[in-house]
Amino acid sequence: EVQLVESGGGLVQAGGSLRLSCAASGFTFDDYTLGWFRQAPGKEREGVSYISTRDGSTDYADSVKGRFTISRDNAKNTVYLQMNSLKPEDTAVYYCAARSGRLSDSRIEFNYWGQGTQVTVSS
Repeated sequence: EVQLVESGGGLVQAGGSLRLSCAASGFTFDDYTLGWFRQAPGKEREGVSYISTRDGSTDYADSVKGRFTISRDNAKNTVYLQMNSLKPEDTAVYYCAARSGRLSDSRIEFNYWGQGTQVTVSS
């Protein structure tokens, strides 16, 4: 059974930092693409950042470039999202997701999802 368990969310002031973790199990971790998505109230879910667990290549949404860093630890089957210089508009539920294929295989949908973790940034 595939499981993705997020942790690390919380309340932080604008300008602060948080690190999210996603612990994965039930699939071959080092041959997947993992991503972080977020959904704010009343808004559509958006992709934030992606990483290939095979070669570590990454991609970011323009809104978080230079502030967020995605990384992985294949020995721990865990992906991280370091979020710095947080803004109130970063407030959302953050989800970890996984799919097979390379980072560039964007046509492959993410079919495994975690339960989400709340991030709230106060002004």
